[in-house]
Amino acid sequence: MAGPRVSIDPALATLKVAAGSAKHAQTGQWVAEVLRNSITDGALTPGAKLSEQSLGEVLGVSRNTLREAFAALSAERIVTRIPNRGVFVARPSAAEVREMYSVRRMLEPAALQFAPPPSPGALAALAGVVRRGHEGRGHADVAAMATANQEFHRQVVALSGSARLDALMAQVLAEMRLVFHAMAGEPAFHEPFVAENARILEQLEAGRREQAARDMAGYLDRAESGLLAVLES
Repeated sequence: MAGPRVSIDPALATLKVAAGSAKHAQTGQWVAEVLRNSITDGALTPGAKLSEQSLGEVLGVSRNTLREAFAALSAERIVTRIPNRGVFVARPSAAEVREMYSVRRMLEPAALQFAPPPSPGALAALAGVVRRGHEGRGHADVAAMATANQEFHRQVVALSGSARLDALMAQVLAEMRLVFHAMAGEPAFHEPFVAENARILEQLEAGRREQAARDMAGYLDRAESGLLAVLES
C-alpha cells in the first residue's frame, strides 16, 4: 500500500543538482541510480509518489526513460507501482527486512574476514564515518546516526574491491533507508550501533579480522531483531 501522501518537492532541488552534474547520457540506468541515491540519502521517503512530470522536468529525461528506471527500481523492491495510482517509494515489509538481513549476513562478515587487508586510506575513511556517528549521537540526531551507519556498512562491503558487490549493497542500503524511516523517532535504536561500528573498526585496525566478522554477524542479528520488533508490533 502507498500509505499517507508524501511530497517529493523537498527532494527535487537535490535531483536537479544531480542532473546538472551528469557527464554522460541520461539513460534509465542513470535515472535509477540517481533515485536510488536519493532514497539512500533520505531525500525520498516511503510513500512518496514519483511524479513522471516533475521528475522528467527536473532530470531532463523522457517519460519512457523514467519508466525504464521505475521498472529497474521496482525489480529491486525500492519502488512500488500501484495500478491507476502511480509509482511510490516502497514501504518494506517484515518479510523483506528478513531477506535484507539474510543478504547482509552473507556480504558484510565475509568482506571483513576475507577481503584483502584494508589500506590505511580505507581505515581512515571508516574512522571518519565512525566519528560522524559519534557526533550525531552527541546531538541526538537520528538522521545523522542513520546516515553514518549506512556509510559505514557501505564501506565495509567496499573492502572487497568488487563493483558487483558494491552495486548489490547499494540496492540493499536503499531498502534499508526505507526501513529506518520507521525508526525516525527512536534514537535509542541507533545509538548502540555507533559504538558497535567503532568496535569493529578497532578489530580491523588491530588485524583481528575474524573477530570483526563475528562482531558484525552478532550486530546484524541484533539490528534485525530491533527492527522487526517495531514493524511487527
